Amino acid sequence: MSGALPPLQGGCLCGQLRYEATPTHRDGYYCHCRMCQLAFGNTRAAYFNLRKDQVRWLNDPPTYYVSSKIARRGFCGRCGTPLSFEFLDGENIDLSVGSLDAPGALRPTEHFAVESRVAGWHVDDGLPGSRLDSNEKIAQRWRAAYGDAEPGLNTVRGAGSIGPSATPPKDSA
Repeated sequence: MSGALPPLQGGCLCGQLRYEATPTHRDGYYCHCRMCQLAFGNTRAAYFNLRKDQVRWLNDPPTYYVSSKIARRGFCGRCGTPLSFEFLDGENIDLSVGSLDAPGALRPTEHFAVESRVAGWHVDDGLPGSRLDSNEKIAQRWRAAYGDAEPGLNTVRGAGSIGPSATPPKDSA
């Protein structure tokens, strides 16, 4: 296929987990939701989105943490590097930009979940931003799992639905 972008390689800090990704773009985004802040231990997470079939784990797959009734997060069980986020019923996956061998190959295009952005740690870069609750697909998933509760960490913690999972839940996508 002419004009195809070369694959991206990445992995965790200790090298136990490696992947190859073949997205058809080089765009990434910042997620400022409170769950990503805690998962990354940072004020935001940087991701790029692609189809699950565009990711190939080269040795071991990640360990997964079921972070809500609707999503899981992949990480290295040895060194703790956050690697992925995915909806259980989705066809796509978000991989962490920082886990790429060459993170500079991607460019940020937007900010997501700006209602949770930590103002003192944000510098206006001119990128557009959107609220988590304005994404209708996410809102529908959340309502199906939690009723009319507002999407976010407080609902998940209050429901007692978070907990570690060494075995990935069955993906219904």
